[in-house]
Amino acid sequence: MNNQVSIFENDDKIAKSIERIKFASNMATKQGLGALYVAFSGGKDSVCMAELCKMAGVPYELHYNITTIDPPEVMQFMRENYPDLKWHLPEQSMMELIIEKHMPPTRIARFCCAELKEMGGQGRMCLTGVRWAESVRRKNTRKPFEQFSSERMLFNDNDDERRQFEHCALKGKFVVNPIIDWTDDDVWEFIHSRKLPYCKLYDMGFKRIGCIGCPNATLKYRELQFARYPKMKELYIRTFDKMLKDMPVDTNRTWKNGEDVFNWWLYGSNKIDKNQLCFDEIK
Repeated sequence: MNNQVSIFENDDKIAKSIERIKFASNMATKQGLGALYVAFSGGKDSVCMAELCKMAGVPYELHYNITTIDPPEVMQFMRENYPDLKWHLPEQSMMELIIEKHMPPTRIARFCCAELKEMGGQGRMCLTGVRWAESVRRKNTRKPFEQFSSERMLFNDNDDERRQFEHCALKGKFVVNPIIDWTDDDVWEFIHSRKLPYCKLYDMGFKRIGCIGCPNATLKYRELQFARYPKMKELYIRTFDKMLKDMPVDTNRTWKNGEDVFNWWLYGSNKIDKNQLCFDEIK
């Protein structure tokens, strides 16, 4: 053991996360919801979640919703390291959704997440690797304990609100985010200290390994993805071509082909990533 001071030593985030997991498991048991439903993506946060559930000693299942635009290295990593992972195919692929909706996904029209990633876990106690450090929006809106139903209710992490979470009617999807207060450094120290496997893309310049082409990612990251996966770029362009053929005639539309759509989708109307906000801007 070296003399380096652990970043977990003072606030004991690991113990707090395990406590949240045990609390969620007790809730699931009381309500007859079965094992914890762990939303697994193959990323670094999911790796931490799986290990924490094992450390907590509670019944849990790892579930992965296939998006059809997943990096192949991530798929291989999960197959090799998580043999008990439950894989779920979507009703439609990303490309089918684009053609049907007559638009690519954008930052304010993220139909992909709703239909490809978030459809599982209804009526279950779900665990995710959501963290505040990932974005300002998550810092402002997400909580350690949450309920999603016809009305979205959010709860904090103090005792009174835990009791409220425990006694509310269990309808819809209940979500616990055990590592919500972890930083990136926390995540990586935990992985290295526990000698956990992780996807090799992280050692190749990728700071996140989500869906290929995700509009929520930075321009630099999306360019890095499409440089590594040129066939996926070609698939998107072919899909945009089909999308245009399937769309009603619009005399104001300036796109001539799928490549035009792809360039707008990647760069925005002024080749500034932040301008890629909504489909109508191209009109």
